[in-house]
Amino acid sequence: MNDIFTFLILTLFVIMSPGIDTALITKRTMADGQTGGYKMALGLASGSLVHTLAATFGLSALLLQSALAFEIVKYAGAIYLMYLGISAFLSKKSNTASPQKEEKSKETSAFRQGLVSNVLNPKVAVFFLTFLPQFVQSDQNVTLQLLLMGITYTILAITWFFVFVFFINYLRKWLTTPSVQRFMDKVTGVVLIGFGLKLAFEKHK
Repeated sequence: MNDIFTFLILTLFVIMSPGIDTALITKRTMADGQTGGYKMALGLASGSLVHTLAATFGLSALLLQSALAFEIVKYAGAIYLMYLGISAFLSKKSNTASPQKEEKSKETSAFRQGLVSNVLNPKVAVFFLTFLPQFVQSDQNVTLQLLLMGITYTILAITWFFVFVFFINYLRKWLTTPSVQRFMDKVTGVVLIGFGLKLAFEKHK
């Protein structure tokens, strides 16, 4: 139960922290209204499901074959989480969509843009490959655990994205201010660093 709670809390911190997903949804909502924002959110969430399936079946085969591989993945994930945390904490720039993305044609499907952006983002792939295994219990069904965690992540993400789109017309100026983004970066950074350290020094059974 404690592991589930930790997973949910950390997942929410990661999802709610400003990033490329937030930038894309913000830009699309401002340009096309709530409908465009909702479609972008669905596209991004669908991309998360693709990464979930890839991580689930790829990692399951590896982790079930070798206890050493299981430990290596766990420690690699802990180090990567600390790296993400330090990067977020030291970040001095607000995350905004690149000029290239802003020049996208308005005719581009919001759903397709979100899906492609998420699926082709290597950072998302690395995140799923290092984040989900931190909560895997080696004495239980690894494939099922990874799949359920990935689906849970996706559900939480789409819920937050929809709430964000709904309120963005009223709060967009506040949500996109550098001070708010810096605050979210530092809070997320502390959480990730602390969690990474906990994993690094924890004795795995």
